[in-house]
Amino acid sequence: MNVWFLGTGTSQGIPIIGSTHPVCLSTNPKDKRLRVSVWLQWEGSSYVIDCGPDFRQQMLTCGCTRIDGILYTHEHADHTAGLDDIRPFFFRQGDIPIYGRAEVLESLKRRFDYIFTDGEKYPGVPNVVPNAVKENTPFVLGGKTIIPIRVNHGRLEIFGYRIDNFAYLTDVKSVPEEEVQKLQGLSVLVVSALRVEPHDSHMSLQEALAFIDEVKPGRAYLTHISHLLGFHDEVQQTLPENVYLAYDNLQISLE
Repeated sequence: MNVWFLGTGTSQGIPIIGSTHPVCLSTNPKDKRLRVSVWLQWEGSSYVIDCGPDFRQQMLTCGCTRIDGILYTHEHADHTAGLDDIRPFFFRQGDIPIYGRAEVLESLKRRFDYIFTDGEKYPGVPNVVPNAVKENTPFVLGGKTIIPIRVNHGRLEIFGYRIDNFAYLTDVKSVPEEEVQKLQGLSVLVVSALRVEPHDSHMSLQEALAFIDEVKPGRAYLTHISHLLGFHDEVQQTLPENVYLAYDNLQISLE
């Protein structure tokens, strides 16, 4: 399986509009972060996790020409606002399957009612096929079993996903013990680390490192990074040898 980090930033991205923070002014490409998302490919299958406001730009950059579906972690705009930009895929492929908690699908129906309407649609509107993801109910995509992982984004329950020996958890503040047990034996764990200081609904760097130490994956990548975490190259030097800061357009492969 190949993993392409389409975006590794927070809801505002980096640089933040109008900010004079040193990280926002950095000329290092690794300090420039679009909204968080990944593209997964294996054996002819192509899926993205989350579809935020930078989706069009991300698809043009990575050269993706087909998606077999979108998996959503939760309903916040930085993870869902790009849904309308699936139109070129719909025009070539037909209906696009989407997967997420029932609450996520309901939120999308409200915000993109013109896509989900049962009536006559405006010409050019894409069609989607909603699929509700349920806790403790794995499902199969492209021949691989997808295991939903329930995590807490502050007071909001959301899903991460495990596929084979790879797991993707973003916008995490805490993980129930019964869900941690589903993360044993990972080769790669992707988990969010917002900043150094504590936050009400996101893991800090130290919280993320403690979680990685608990799960003990072969290697881990940090994502959903804000400018307050610091400069990419400086932070990377402080991390354990098996932990890496992800960055936009990083590609990794798993056997």
